Amino acid sequence: MVPASHRITVPLLGAALLLAIMPFTARGLTSDRDQPMTIEADKATLHEKTGNSVYEGSVHVQQGTLVLQGSKMTVHLNDSEIEKIILTGSPATYQQRPDGKDTDQHAEAGRIEYHATEERIILLENARVWQSGAEEFRSDRIIFDLKNNTVNAGGSSPGDRVHITLQPGSKKDKKPPAPPQ
Repeated sequence: MVPASHRITVPLLGAALLLAIMPFTARGLTSDRDQPMTIEADKATLHEKTGNSVYEGSVHVQQGTLVLQGSKMTVHLNDSEIEKIILTGSPATYQQRPDGKDTDQHAEAGRIEYHATEERIILLENARVWQSGAEEFRSDRIIFDLKNNTVNAGGSSPGDRVHITLQPGSKKDKKPPAPPQ
């Protein structure tokens, strides 16, 4: 259980900040879903009976602008549907270009877990989420609850801290002051 002081909810952060630091909740390019997916690795073990698969050694997954990289990826299926994906590396990485954006969103951690049925993504071990030239979010553990649109961050050890870096808005993003009445 993450202490209440480490919980961050959508209303607290504000919608704009949340989208800037949460690559998994923002939609990637709509066209990515229509692109073929390629998986490259030094070794692949596919279990025909279970449908589960393990990819090892310089794992590289690409579908449109979505790119995942790590040293090992395990895909767990249940009734031919993805139940869980675990990607590990030093670090494991995620990158994708969201619709309407000029820059990619990034995440990295020692372990990235995607729990499809729970609609949850967990970044563990030196987790970091950022968008080029924008905000950055770091913690030893970051949990994205996609169903409830919340972020839960922080480790379970004393001294684990959540780090958020906010960039000042540009002049074009700021509204001019209201004229005097």
